[in-house]
Amino acid sequence: MSSHAPAPYGGGYPDTPGGHDPYAGQGAYAGQGTYADPAQGTYAGPGGYGAPGQYADPGRYPGGQDAYAPEPAAAQPADPQPATDGTADPATGGPKGGRLAGAAVFLVPTALAFALILRGIGDRQLWRDEHATWWAATLSFHDLSLLIRSIDVVFTPYYVLMHLWIAVAGDSPTALRIPGAVAMAASAGLLALLGRRLFTTQVGLLAGLAFAVVPVTTRYGQEIRPYAFAVAAVLLSTLLLARALDKPSFKVWVAYTLSVPLIGWSHLASMAVLGAHLVMILIARRAGDKIVGWAYAAACTLGLCFVIPMAVSGSGQSGQIAWNNPVLKDLLEFPKNLFGSWAVAVPVMALGALGLFFAGRRALPLAVWIVLPPVATYATADQLHLFLPRYLLYTAPAWVLLAAVAVVRIAGPVAGAKAGTGAAARRGLGWVLVAAAVAGIAFQSLPGIRETRQNALGEPDFRGAARLIEAGQKKGDGIVFSGVMSERRAMDYELRDDAGRPSDSLMYRTPQELGSFGALECPDATRCLEEADRLWLVSTTLDGQPFSGMPKTTATAIQKSFKAVRTTKLEYLQLVLLERTRAATDDPSGDKDDAAKRKVHT
Repeated sequence: MSSHAPAPYGGGYPDTPGGHDPYAGQGAYAGQGTYADPAQGTYAGPGGYGAPGQYADPGRYPGGQDAYAPEPAAAQPADPQPATDGTADPATGGPKGGRLAGAAVFLVPTALAFALILRGIGDRQLWRDEHATWWAATLSFHDLSLLIRSIDVVFTPYYVLMHLWIAVAGDSPTALRIPGAVAMAASAGLLALLGRRLFTTQVGLLAGLAFAVVPVTTRYGQEIRPYAFAVAAVLLSTLLLARALDKPSFKVWVAYTLSVPLIGWSHLASMAVLGAHLVMILIARRAGDKIVGWAYAAACTLGLCFVIPMAVSGSGQSGQIAWNNPVLKDLLEFPKNLFGSWAVAVPVMALGALGLFFAGRRALPLAVWIVLPPVATYATADQLHLFLPRYLLYTAPAWVLLAAVAVVRIAGPVAGAKAGTGAAARRGLGWVLVAAAVAGIAFQSLPGIRETRQNALGEPDFRGAARLIEAGQKKGDGIVFSGVMSERRAMDYELRDDAGRPSDSLMYRTPQELGSFGALECPDATRCLEEADRLWLVSTTLDGQPFSGMPKTTATAIQKSFKAVRTTKLEYLQLVLLERTRAATDDPSGDKDDAAKRKVHT
């Protein structure tokens, strides 16, 4: 550990060794004899300040400085009771317990999160944004290159990843959602490791398990979009930085450097977390570490070299999210939308705010992590249009971590150093309190989790429409679309495996040809509809009029040549079957088969 690295935890009771109530053993050494080094003060055996067993210079340690230099002599903890499980090891700067304990801390929350995400993962229908991911990921690399020239260049790494995944696993809803499920489940484990490194094992496990059960973990773990990857990238990068500050090495700094572009590649809005990272570096520099600033500058410079070109290219495509113009109501409802429900947001954020008072020197970077991204994106919403809860999902783990700090710290008088004798019983009671906190959050989350497994609010039932078409289609049928809900792309997905699907009668130029997500429809609808005897109209218009979402000339041409024979109303969707009228099938020249004029052979 660097002699200038910050201590693992800065909060706690001021009247306990080192100022760490449930974290005994971090504050003082209780050896025998006298250290004569004037830089370290005089140490004369166990005791308190101004008495035997305390440094003669009270400004040095404990609690007076951010760093200390361990003595070569063998040292024993001043507190005769065992340290609370999971405290930082003064010899290494990292948490106690070794790799096996670290693996357990990671795997338990990961397994819980993965189990919750996997349940019913393929039941919910894909919605518009997920259809966009499927469409882009199934394009050839040539067609994908055309697409990203005009739209979604910032999602290129994600689309390439999903393209490779689909080639292996297929494009069923379950298969498409597995990568995001793995990323979000791993995020719960990474949060547990981060909490363990910054605080204690109890804090880490509580944070990881709590994050596993909040509704947004299930919701976006089942989302075919890059938001789960953004959360995982932010947590991985922050964990690597914390590791580099505790126990610096060239390999760890290289790993952190590589994690920086992962943040930007998952979602550009996630780059705001680098503000919290900068605060961590400034605190380390203030503690006396003069090297860490240069290491961080080099890591960020190299990492950003892989992100800035993509960000510059994407700046010209911001029009695709220009619709996102939040108002005050969106800001007020941000907590609910971030956590999935008010029932979860209120206790987590209230405890998180309290946790800032117990987080010691970790409080400022965590505060920047949770405050800077929403404030910055809301303030620049008119220009960048990035204030969306799903874009800021990576701030939720920081809230949960602070809430875990508060819970464990409040439990300190019961399960910590002030609980009296019986260390094993105290630790056991501490874990019972952790389990109770997780159970409480899980109980509050149950309604939100059930809601996440339902179809997205306001999304049409395209799956139901596809089943009706497959059951009633005939050879030569056509299909047309009306509305503003990306009906063509949705039905392309739902009918992707139907070899006899109706032809897209009005498609004039394909999305691939346009380098876009949408097609160009036929300018002469009458001519394009000549080959169809029946049409399936998929309409998602809000006014209930099936043709109101079409260009007027197209709607007139269809209504002139076809009549509706069956209308089926589904959720936010109408499926209309139209058949060509007799008048439309007559000779357009108007020469009728009139018996009075018919020539008869004599």
